[in-house]
Amino acid sequence: MMPVSRLGQQIQEVIQTLDRIGASFALIGGLALAPYRVIRATQDLDLLVDTTLANEIDRELLALGYVCLHRSPDVANYGRGDQRVDFLFASRPIARELLGKALVHSTPFGSLRVIGLEGLIAFKLQGLVNDPRRTQDLEDIRALLRANQDTVRLEIVREYFRLFEKESLLDDILAEL
Repeated sequence: MMPVSRLGQQIQEVIQTLDRIGASFALIGGLALAPYRVIRATQDLDLLVDTTLANEIDRELLALGYVCLHRSPDVANYGRGDQRVDFLFASRPIARELLGKALVHSTPFGSLRVIGLEGLIAFKLQGLVNDPRRTQDLEDIRALLRANQDTVRLEIVREYFRLFEKESLLDDILAEL
């Protein structure tokens, strides 16, 4: 049996904690790219979770030795030494739907629920719109669209870009492919 990496141990610990309190969750962020044939180095854990358990999640993460770095109705960020866990709370109907439709994928860290491809692109787009300096999100969108040209449902992706008034950006990305 191969030894589990530090990040793998962290993921297992957080997932076991979420399972224990009955929190619905799905992998988002850099680690969620792998099931969609995009590999990127990242050292933080990003999860979409049901907002109704935000207080329980906070209590459990603090009990594990994490420090709350930021918490709002939409997000919470925790750190423990050089380890980081970021939660996006699914409170809006679209986010709740995406969380409900997340599927189990085989990842380097075991079988985990991962947000769907189009939803992952939408969250990357939201990150870019919220902070245009997050150029990695734009690169992730490009890589996801390139690696999944044959399976991505572009009509859904286009709706997300329309929602953020970024359809011309999508057209530019698609022209590059």
